[in-house]
Amino acid sequence: MLKPANVPNYFRAVSQVVSNQLTAGNQAAILPSKSIVYVPYTGTSALALSRALPSGNVSVTTGPAVSTQVRWAHTDITVPDFSAYRKDSVKSPNVRSSDSEDSRKNFTYLIASAFGVGSAYSAKAVVSQFVSSMSASADVLALAKIEIKLADIPEGKSVTFKWRGKPLFVRHRTQEEIQIEQSVPASSLRDPQHDNERVQRPEWLVVLGVCTHLGCVPIANAGDFGGYYCPCHGSHYDASGRIRKGPAPLNLEVPEHIFPSDDLLIVG
Repeated sequence: MLKPANVPNYFRAVSQVVSNQLTAGNQAAILPSKSIVYVPYTGTSALALSRALPSGNVSVTTGPAVSTQVRWAHTDITVPDFSAYRKDSVKSPNVRSSDSEDSRKNFTYLIASAFGVGSAYSAKAVVSQFVSSMSASADVLALAKIEIKLADIPEGKSVTFKWRGKPLFVRHRTQEEIQIEQSVPASSLRDPQHDNERVQRPEWLVVLGVCTHLGCVPIANAGDFGGYYCPCHGSHYDASGRIRKGPAPLNLEVPEHIFPSDDLLIVG
């Protein structure tokens, strides 16, 4: 505490210790002696105490069952200098932070653009690899199409080929069969479809040999209409592959096919 003007200028610190583990008895408790530290004080204001802190050794006396803590305010601590890690544009205390934002924005945009381009390229590589792994293999692609020489199929006959694991019927129709099938009105059919909608060239009929009822394989050149007959459940198809009688609900499927030349057929 501070003394009046008529008292010598000293800063007085007093520490008195009293034990709380005393037991009742005849012997009186012995208290430790007081320790007083005098610090010269020459200023007239309390702020001058910062220049009058002791710089020598401090003596502290403690007693039994008493913990003593001494805190000392150091004034010689050096603040680390981080100037080497700062940008030149922000070292000057007279320059506003907003004045150096342009250079920092350019760097941020550059990093963001580089990261975006790298991410897009990586995503493209992953998607391409994933899609290519799901595509058909070379042996499967080889079976995707089939070439048929039409000269090997005589008129009035139907030849069966294997295409994509299914029977394929290629029928060389006669002129009489063409006239009969084209004269059938589509409105009278269960699955209305004119003959011209099912063939690209009138003399050639290309259909899958799979019954639309339960997937059986019909017999060619049989049935009540001279086309195809499924003996499993009695479905009758005409020479255009259209259902005319029996439980089958739809006509025989016509696969995708082309005629690149007069004597060549490509299915698939």
